[in-house]
Amino acid sequence: MLEGKKILLGVCGSIAAYKSATLVRLLIKAGAEVQVVLTPDATNFITPLTLSTLSTKPAYSEYFKTETGEWNNHVELGLWADLMLIAPASANTMAKMAGGLVDNLLTAVYLSAKCPVYFAPAMDLDMWKHDSTKHNIAQLKTFGNTLIPPGSGELASGLHGEGRMAEPEEILTFLEADLKKNLPLANKKVLVTAGPTYEAIDPVRFIGNHSSGKMGFAIADELAAKGADVTLIAGPTAQKSTFKNIRRIDVVSAADMLRECLIYFPSSNGCIMCAAVADYTPAEVAPQKIKKQEGSLTIELKKTTDILKTLGQQKQQGQVLVGFALETENEEQHAIGKLQNKNLDAIVLNSLNDAGAGFKSDTNKITIIDSSLNKTAFDLKDKNEVAKDICAKFISLLNL
Repeated sequence: MLEGKKILLGVCGSIAAYKSATLVRLLIKAGAEVQVVLTPDATNFITPLTLSTLSTKPAYSEYFKTETGEWNNHVELGLWADLMLIAPASANTMAKMAGGLVDNLLTAVYLSAKCPVYFAPAMDLDMWKHDSTKHNIAQLKTFGNTLIPPGSGELASGLHGEGRMAEPEEILTFLEADLKKNLPLANKKVLVTAGPTYEAIDPVRFIGNHSSGKMGFAIADELAAKGADVTLIAGPTAQKSTFKNIRRIDVVSAADMLRECLIYFPSSNGCIMCAAVADYTPAEVAPQKIKKQEGSLTIELKKTTDILKTLGQQKQQGQVLVGFALETENEEQHAIGKLQNKNLDAIVLNSLNDAGAGFKSDTNKITIIDSSLNKTAFDLKDKNEVAKDICAKFISLLNL
């Protein structure tokens, strides 16, 4: 959920500031871009150098760069972020946030932020229990800010109780869960297939096609960005997913892909079958490399099991099944026939006759036809944008 997110991390003067180093590393590992802003007091607990090294960006703690006289623009920082996280949030800084007091760069950035703001308090037990702290937290919540509750344990004063900042791993889990719950595909399981299949002739040679897997991987990423739990079954391809939480299953042949689809489709809310699956496979696979001989070579082929049709026959009420049709002639007629014969909810038609569409390219031009024969044609677009169009239709078919 944090892939590609621009996160402002505010660090306040608290012994828990040492945890911010781990937090930066976890956010970066999750795919986020992190900009750190510290209060002046926070630099007594952790150095800006440490945080700038980990985030690969300068860590700001002052309005001005003393060596150049330039200012660190709090307005630009507030507009830049997709999310602001203040961890640790001290009692002092929370009081300033609640009262609109601006006496350092962090509070100025907070008042300039247009994005969701999360805060993870860290303080001693008596400070946490004080009525003024409770009042300030309640006030911050009325502003739409989100509290990441502190834990209970041994505190820096030697006391034991509430006020201990949530651990970095807990903060990361909290952020991901909170961001995901508002997405249209939250708690939905979606199966995606991508890439070609390779059908072995002998241990060296195979029958395959030119599918790169780009379209299927773009769809999987877009579904994950919308909150879905994605299982991606991929034929041989060099493509990689942007979202680290996508479950990827690598297969080689049509039979391999069928086996995995039959495992994961029954528990899925839907499937987008984007893979270019072989229609035929050698009837027999030679156990050793076939040597070149005089004359021609005949290879007997047999039909592979139609995965899309098999899933269409097993589809349950409420499941959504979307297929692809790559055609070279009578495109629409063939696509509608496939849509109806395989019990699909929609089919994505593209034609090799359209420049810039089809295998290997970074662009595609599609028409989506649903089971009511409603047709929506799209212009030539980057495959990431095409994925958004396909996923928007998929979401509408789920009646979300």
